[in-house]
Amino acid sequence: MQLVVARVGRAHGIKGEVTVEVRTDEPELRLSPGAVLLTDPAGTGPLTIEAGRVHSGRLLLRFEGVRDRTAAEALRNTLLIADVDPDELPAEEDEYYDHQLMDLDVVLADGTEIGRITEISHLPSQDLFIVERPDGTELMIPFVEDIVTEIDLEEQRAVIDPPPGLIDDRAEIASARDEEGSDASDDSDASDDSDVSGESREGAS
Repeated sequence: MQLVVARVGRAHGIKGEVTVEVRTDEPELRLSPGAVLLTDPAGTGPLTIEAGRVHSGRLLLRFEGVRDRTAAEALRNTLLIADVDPDELPAEEDEYYDHQLMDLDVVLADGTEIGRITEISHLPSQDLFIVERPDGTELMIPFVEDIVTEIDLEEQRAVIDPPPGLIDDRAEIASARDEEGSDASDDSDASDDSDVSGESREGAS
């Protein structure tokens, strides 16, 4: 199975180094010296990592045969792709590869269907599940233990315990408006006489 593990950024310096946008939870494994990576576009690769280092919080790589800034800049926006055994599992418990999580059904603890994972977005602060709902709309679910309480690969589902508003924000807003309207109606009834109150009940019916 082929997985995108990084995207090449701009050239760094004059000796062929490039910055990379890491798209894997295991850069020390996928982007280590000696790793041979396929590319998109395919004609750019395969590329063999010769060296890597961290500079100002960013990973820099140098590839075999890339010796100057011009050659490095030509790689900009190239996707780096690792060929991974689909049966391979992450080294750490409770970690998952993106391909294991894709297409999982997202449900509540009581089995209520929320949607299906169509994408995993890796942000600096956390990972997000992009979930497509049955009506075609999308939700973003933070992949954190407090919200995603269970990943069941055998049952192909992710169980979530969302905080208020995460999956039902429109319903929450509508409910709040209804409550405000109800409160306003109650205040009005309290200040009117019984005849007006009777009209309000009739109108409601």
